[in-house]
Amino acid sequence: MKILTSTFSTKYNTAPFSQIKLEDYKPAFIENIANAKAEIETIINNQEAPTFENTIEALEFSGEALDRLSSIFFNLNAAETCDEMQKIAQEVTPLLTEFSNDITLNEDLFKRIKSVYEQKETLNLSIEQTTLLDKKFKSFSRNGALLSEEKKSKLREIDTELAKLKLTFSENILAETNNYQLHIKDEYDLKGLPEGTIEAAKTLAKSKNFEGWIFTLDYPSYVPFVTYAENRKLRKKITIAAGKKAFQNNEFDNQEITLKIAKLRFERANLLGYQTHSHFVLEERMAQNPEKVKSFLNDLLAKAKPAAEIEFEQLKAFAKELDGIEQLEKWDGSYYSEKLKQKLYNLDDEKLKPYFQLENVLNGAFTIANKLFGLTFTEIFDIDKYHEEVSTYEVKDEFGELIAVFYADFFPRKGKRNGAWMTSFKSQYIKNDKNERPHVSNVCNFTKPTETKPSLLTFNEVTTLFHEFGHGLHGMLANTTYPSLSGTSVFWDFVELPSQVMENWCYEPEALALFAKHYETGEIIRQEYVNKIKESASFQEGMATLRQLSFGLLDMAFHSNNPTEISNIKTFEKTVFEGTSLFPDVADNCMSVSFSHIFSGGYSSGYYSYKWAEVLDADAFAYFQEKGIFNKEVATKFKDHILSKGGTQLPMELYKKFRGQEPKPEALLKRAGLLKI
Repeated sequence: MKILTSTFSTKYNTAPFSQIKLEDYKPAFIENIANAKAEIETIINNQEAPTFENTIEALEFSGEALDRLSSIFFNLNAAETCDEMQKIAQEVTPLLTEFSNDITLNEDLFKRIKSVYEQKETLNLSIEQTTLLDKKFKSFSRNGALLSEEKKSKLREIDTELAKLKLTFSENILAETNNYQLHIKDEYDLKGLPEGTIEAAKTLAKSKNFEGWIFTLDYPSYVPFVTYAENRKLRKKITIAAGKKAFQNNEFDNQEITLKIAKLRFERANLLGYQTHSHFVLEERMAQNPEKVKSFLNDLLAKAKPAAEIEFEQLKAFAKELDGIEQLEKWDGSYYSEKLKQKLYNLDDEKLKPYFQLENVLNGAFTIANKLFGLTFTEIFDIDKYHEEVSTYEVKDEFGELIAVFYADFFPRKGKRNGAWMTSFKSQYIKNDKNERPHVSNVCNFTKPTETKPSLLTFNEVTTLFHEFGHGLHGMLANTTYPSLSGTSVFWDFVELPSQVMENWCYEPEALALFAKHYETGEIIRQEYVNKIKESASFQEGMATLRQLSFGLLDMAFHSNNPTEISNIKTFEKTVFEGTSLFPDVADNCMSVSFSHIFSGGYSSGYYSYKWAEVLDADAFAYFQEKGIFNKEVATKFKDHILSKGGTQLPMELYKKFRGQEPKPEALLKRAGLLKI
C-alpha cells in the first residue's frame, strides 16, 4: 500500500504498475483521503488573513497523492478491469464523493475563498491566477456552498447515489458486451467478410476452445461484420444484439438506472437554483445555455436533413437495385453504404487497409507532430506498463527536453471498455519552480495482429487514432502553472478542437505520403486512392451529421427538461428521434441505456460539443490550408495559444489569439458538402 501513498521512486515518477496489488487500493484511498483532509484543515486553521497563496494556491496543490491514485485506479478500471476491481470502485467511489462534498460544502474554507475572491481586483493577479480564483469560487458557489445545512445534506445524498449509478451503468454495458458472442460454424456464413476479420474470428474461437469463428460486440469484430457480411440474417442478429445492450430486463438492465441518473441530475440542479441540469452545466461552457445549444443543433439539422434524405433515398434505391431489398433496415446501413461507396468511388476499405499498418500510422502521427511542433517520440522499455500490449514513449522537444511520457494501448481485451479515449496518469503543472511533465495515454480498440498479418486499420480507424492523438497533444504540450487548468481541463465544448483538427491531416496527400505505405511492398499509397479518399470525405455526410445531431438532441431532451415526466425510456427516445430517424425503429433496441458518453462519461448536456468543435476545427484547418499544412508559424500559434494554454483563459479569447477572428461556420458547411443544399 505504501507505494500508493507517497511519491514514486521510478523513472520520470511514472506509475509502478507491476508493484501495485488490488488489495492495496482501498487502504491507500483511505489514507490519501485522510492526508488530503489534513491539508485542507491546515488551510482553514491558518491564522493569517486569507491570501491567494495561502488559500487558493494551497487548495489547488492539496491532495496530490489522492489525485494521482485516483487517475491510476480509474484509468485501469476502464482499460484493465476485473470483477474485484469493479467491486473496489463501488466501495471507494462513495468515499471520494463524500470527500469532494466535504470540501465544497465546508463553510470555513468557502469563507476564506470568498474573502480572496472579493478582493481580486486589488490583488494584481495574472490571467491564469484570475482564472483559477474564478474557477475555485465557482466550484464552491455552483456546488452547494451557499445552501442551508439541510440542502447540503440532500446534495451529499444525491452526489453519492449518482457516483454509484454511473459506475454501475458502465459495468452493465461492459458485462453485456462481454456476454455476447456470435458463433459461426458454417464457412458459407462468412461470405463477404475480409480475410483479416475471418482470421481474427478464427483466432478468437480457438482461444475459447471453439470450432469455427466467433464474432463479438467489440468494434474491431462488430463493425467489419455489419459492413461486409453478406448474410443478412446474421447482420440482423448481431445488430440487434448490439442495440439490446443493457435493455434486456436482466441483471444488467440500465433502464431504471438511466432514468434515476436523469432525475437525480434534475433534482440536483433545482437544489442549486438552476432550472435544469443543462442550465447548470452550460453556464460553464462556450454555448452558455440550452437555448443556444438547441438553436445551434436545429440550425445544422435544417441544413443537413435535406441532404441526408437525398442520400438515404439513394441508398434505398441502390439496395433495391442490387439485392431487391424492399425495406432498408438498420442492419443494412453499413453494408450497402460500403457497397455504394465502392461503386461511386471504387474505394474499398479492404483495398486501403494494407496501406495503414498500425505501427506506420502511429509513426506518421509522430512525424506530423514533429513537423508541426518539434516533438520526437522514442519508444522506451524501462518504465512499467499495466499490460504487455501497451507501448511507452519518451516525448521530447527540439532541445531534447522531456515534454511527456506517452502510453499507447490499442487492442481490445476482456477487461477493457469499447471505444477510444485519451486520459492521463499524471497532470502537467509547475510547482517550486519545477515544471512537472504529464503522463498521457491513448486507449483504442483496433484489430489485433494475427499469425499472418500485422494490425491493419480501416481509414475510419486511422482518423480515430489521429483524433485521440490530438487530445494527447493537448495533454502533452500543456504548459500551465496549475493542474486544474492544464491540458484538456478546458470548457467541454472546446476540448474536441485539438482532437478533431488533427483528423484533417489524414486527408492530405502530403501527410499520407509520410505513413500510408503498403505493409508488404513499402509502396506509398497510390495517388488515385488519395484522390478517392478526398472525394469520398463528404460521402453520406448528411446522414452522418443527422446521426450526430440526433445524439445531441437526445442528450438535451434528457437534460434540458424535467425528466420526472418520463415513464418509459424507449417511448421517450423514439419521440426524440422522430425528427432525425431515417431507418425504421427496432423495438428490441434502445440507445439511451448504453449512451455512455452522457450517462457515465462527462458529456451530459455536452454531446453537441462534437459538432460545435467541428465548426472550430474546420475554421482552424482552413487557416493551415491557406498557409500550408505544415506551416511552422501557424503551428506555433496553435501550440502557443491553444495546446499549451489549457483552461487558463476563456476559449474564444484563446481561439481569436490563434486565428485572429471568431470561427465561421462556412468552413464546416463547405467541407461537409452542405453549402449547396
